[in-house]
Amino acid sequence: MSKSEIIYGMHAVDALLEKQPERVIEIYALKGRDDERLNDVLNKAKEWGVSVQFMQRKALDEKSDGEQHQGIMARVKTLKVLTDNDLEPILAALDVPPFLLILDGVTDPHNLGACLRSAEAAGVHAVIIPKDNSASLTPVVRKVACGAAESIPLIHVTNLARAMRNLQDKGIWIYGTAGEAEQSLYDCKLESGMALAMGAEGKGLRRLTREHCDELIKLPMAGAVSSLNVSVATGICLFEVVRQRR
Repeated sequence: MSKSEIIYGMHAVDALLEKQPERVIEIYALKGRDDERLNDVLNKAKEWGVSVQFMQRKALDEKSDGEQHQGIMARVKTLKVLTDNDLEPILAALDVPPFLLILDGVTDPHNLGACLRSAEAAGVHAVIIPKDNSASLTPVVRKVACGAAESIPLIHVTNLARAMRNLQDKGIWIYGTAGEAEQSLYDCKLESGMALAMGAEGKGLRRLTREHCDELIKLPMAGAVSSLNVSVATGICLFEVVRQRR
């Protein structure tokens, strides 16, 4: 019997029904709720022959461990975790310069989810995280990602430094963000194959990760605040790449 997991949130469940309906085993919906968004999702479930159980709010709250589920949840087949070996065919299939995001030690699931959402919107081809010392693809991450977790590959690597070297061997330039960097994000040419490395909340990139970057860059900060939340900084950097590539 295949393993299953619970996901919740309107966008996350809707994205699964749109992109991977074969994974959805059953859906749990809030009893008595009647609104257009929920009905759209339930109609998609019906089209795919997915059974729907209507439940009281208390039962849904227990299934989501108290997280905001927006009145809908799904039990889905668990996919295998993507690893180093899965990145190779993704890169080989590209007909444009690679655009990757490396997240070093982002342990807050809300930040990881927000980074995935920005990465998917910016057209990033894959997000790379260390297997240890990082948030994983939990229901919270999926909900915050608003469907992005179902469409962007999340690669878990055992050794981040080695994975970065492998990317460099393929001609992919790695830009790491660091507050003490001399060069601004806006002074860089970001049009060729590249990976953007972002550090953990408060700590930034680890020393070894920083040493494996080809170049360090910074966001110019004009106010009294010395740093930004990692998901905010990631969004700014990713869309500067998008601007330059267009």
